[in-house]
Amino acid sequence: MGQSLVKNYLHIIYSTKNRQPFIAPPIETELNSYLGGICNKNECQALKVGGYVDHVHILCMLSKKITLVNFIEHLKVHSSKWMKTKGEEFRNFYWQDGYGAFSVNPTQIGTVIKYIANQHEHHRKKTYQDEYRGFLKKYKVEYDERYVWD
Repeated sequence: MGQSLVKNYLHIIYSTKNRQPFIAPPIETELNSYLGGICNKNECQALKVGGYVDHVHILCMLSKKITLVNFIEHLKVHSSKWMKTKGEEFRNFYWQDGYGAFSVNPTQIGTVIKYIANQHEHHRKKTYQDEYRGFLKKYKVEYDERYVWD
């Protein structure tokens, strides 16, 4: 019997709706753990989850049992519902409609883990929008600025 062998490392990035700063301590640590749990429940092993007040970064291995779009939907729907249970201040919490998902070379996993771990320091100098545009440029993704931030 043939084997289906898959090892797809992904760096997923998406923001809160209108980049609202909902993800501050202490909810940040809880949210990161919750997102990691969703990854693992979907057999998409979470390697690192982090971000800043208005966005998240997830480094994981995409399972061969789920499509990327379905996985992102699980992440957003379940975490958004969860956030709304955390208090009245989160009743208007939503994720943006879009997302970025970028393949990661296995030799760069350590670099990406460090990058995600240093988000607070990183965003003292750079906005989420500038960071995201940098990823789009690096991966040569064509985009229309009018629709990236919805």
